[in-house]
Amino acid sequence: MSRSAKTKLPAALLALTVGAFGIGVTEFVIMGLLLEVSQDLQVSVPDAGMLISGYALGVVVGAPLMTSLTAAWPHKRTLLVLMLVFTLGNIGCALAPDYTSLMLARVVTAFAHGTFFGVGAIVATSLVAPERKASAIAIMFTGLTVANILGVPFGTWLGQMVSWRATFWAVSIIGVLALLVLWRFVPGQHTNTESVNWRQDLKVLRRAPVLLGLLTTVLGFGGVFAVLTYIAPLLTQLSGFSENAVSPILLLFGLGMIIGNLLGGKAADKHLMFSVLASMLILALVMALMSLVLENQMLMLLFVLLLGVASFATAAPLQMWVLNKAQGGSQSLISSFNIAAFNLGNALGAWLGGWVIESGPGLSAITWVAALVPMAAIATALLSRYLEASASQSTSLQGQPCVCE
Repeated sequence: MSRSAKTKLPAALLALTVGAFGIGVTEFVIMGLLLEVSQDLQVSVPDAGMLISGYALGVVVGAPLMTSLTAAWPHKRTLLVLMLVFTLGNIGCALAPDYTSLMLARVVTAFAHGTFFGVGAIVATSLVAPERKASAIAIMFTGLTVANILGVPFGTWLGQMVSWRATFWAVSIIGVLALLVLWRFVPGQHTNTESVNWRQDLKVLRRAPVLLGLLTTVLGFGGVFAVLTYIAPLLTQLSGFSENAVSPILLLFGLGMIIGNLLGGKAADKHLMFSVLASMLILALVMALMSLVLENQMLMLLFVLLLGVASFATAAPLQMWVLNKAQGGSQSLISSFNIAAFNLGNALGAWLGGWVIESGPGLSAITWVAALVPMAAIATALLSRYLEASASQSTSLQGQPCVCE
C-alpha cells in the first residue's frame, strides 16, 4: 500500500473498531449490572464480580489457544469466526438459568476476545504508515472506549429497566452487525503471511524483556479493574449516588477512555517508553487522589472522568511496547498474549477489589490499594529497560577488540 493511501483512515480499520465495540460492551457492561445480577441469581456482589474475573481468565486461556488453532488461516476468516463465537457466547449469557451457566457462557464468549484484538492489532498496523502504527491500534481500541461511553451506559440502563438478560440479547445483535461489517470491509487479501514456527515463537516468549513487558501490562491494568469492577457500589454506597445515576456517570468514564486512548496512541508514536511510564504514573496518581474525594459527589464525577483518561492512555503504548520486544516471533501470537495479559490484570484486579471488600480494609480502601499496582508496573518496566540496556552494552563490548595493558 502506498504512503499516500495509508494516510487515510481505511474502512477496514473502522470495521475492526466496530468489532471491538461489541466485545467492549460484553466485557464492561456487567460492571453496571452487578447489583441486578446478584439479586436475580441470589449471589453476593463479590461473587457477581467474579463474572468479570471469569471472563478475563477466559481471555487468558483463549488467546493462545484460539491463536494457535487459527494460525494458518487468513486474517479475515479468523476475525469472522471469532465474532461468531462471541455472538453465540452472548446468546448463552442471555439464556443462562443460573450463576454457573452464566459463568460458563462468559468464558466461552471470552475465548474470542484475545485473538480478535491480537490479530486485529496486526491488521490495523498493516493498514497505515509505520509512524502511525500505535495510533492505528488506538483507533481500533476506540471501539472499546465508545462501548463504554455509549454501549455500556445503554446496556446498564436496559438491564435496570427491563432485565440484565435483555442487555445480553442486545449485545448479541451487535455481534451480528459486527459480523456483517467485518465481512464487508476487511479485504480478503489480508491473509496471514507469518510462518508457523512454534519453536521460534516459544523462544521469543522466553525472552526476559517480553515476559517483563507482559507482566507490565498485567500490573498496569490490574489496578484499573480493582476500582472499575466495583465502581457501582463505590458510587452508591460511598458517594451517595442513586443506582439510576450509575449509568450516566459511566458516560463520563467512557468519554475519558476515548480521550486517553487517542492521547496514548499519539504519545506512543512519538516516544514509546516515556508514554508507558508516564501513563502508568498518572494512573496511580489519579487512583490515589480519588481516595480523598470518595464522599464528594462533584469531585467524584471529575475523578471518574480522569480515571477513564488515565486507564486507557496506557492501552496503545503497552500493546506497541510488547510488539516491539517480540521481533522474530509470531506478531499475532505475541499480540494476543498481551491482550491476555490485559485481561489477566482485569481478573487479578477484580479479585483484589473483592478481597479488599471482604477480607481487607473495606470498600473505601479500594482506590488507594489499587494505586499501588501501577506503581509496581512502573518498577517492572524500568527493570525491563535496565536488562535491555545491559544486554545491549554487553553485546557492544563483545564486538570490540580487547585492549590489554
